[in-house]
Amino acid sequence: MKVLIVLTSHDRLGDTGQPTGFWLEEFAAPYFVLRDAGAELTLASPKGGQPPLDPKSDEPDAQTEATRRFKEDAEAQRALANTVLLAEVAAEDFDAVFFPGGHGPLWDLVQDRHCIELIEAFARAGKPVAAVCHAPAVLTEVRGPEGEPLIKGRKVTGFTNAEEAAVELTEVVPFLLEDRLKERGGDYSKGPDWSSHVVVDGKLVTGQNPASSEAAAEALLEMLRVG
Repeated sequence: MKVLIVLTSHDRLGDTGQPTGFWLEEFAAPYFVLRDAGAELTLASPKGGQPPLDPKSDEPDAQTEATRRFKEDAEAQRALANTVLLAEVAAEDFDAVFFPGGHGPLWDLVQDRHCIELIEAFARAGKPVAAVCHAPAVLTEVRGPEGEPLIKGRKVTGFTNAEEAAVELTEVVPFLLEDRLKERGGDYSKGPDWSSHVVVDGKLVTGQNPASSEAAAEALLEMLRVG
């Protein structure tokens, strides 16, 4: 099985001047879940090369078994440092796609034409699409075959308004993900803040927050195994 992992290339929190990017746990946990299961992984980003890491996700209190393993895994570090250009990948070459979160995707992947077209191609082909934390934002501008939002009437989750308020970025982000998913017609649900909550609807997998990243990857893996 071949899985594409798409990461952000955006490294600034709006006009604050503060750094952002992808969230380490949300990449590391799915990466190892999928790699350990024998998946052939390709990493991509809009600009290619090393994606920007949100430094907050590298702080001691954000470390997990997966992030610690990543720091000791030269192969994983090498793969992350050499992401291919998103514009050069095609859905037909993969069995599924996974989007790690972090705040970065809110600014680049959401509006990225290649990203939108890629997800639409996966959806048309009936291939799984998974996203965790802020990354379900990539689904909000994607259309289904009838021209309606892809997530209209679909069960979804993503970073909650309360969680955004807790990290004090409500006034910084371009939109609140919980609100946007609902605006696009998504059947949004959430668990307690910072707890694992994963929703599966057909070939769509979404996870609420960093704690949901491993379970979201496992749900995707199960989907690939059953075909």
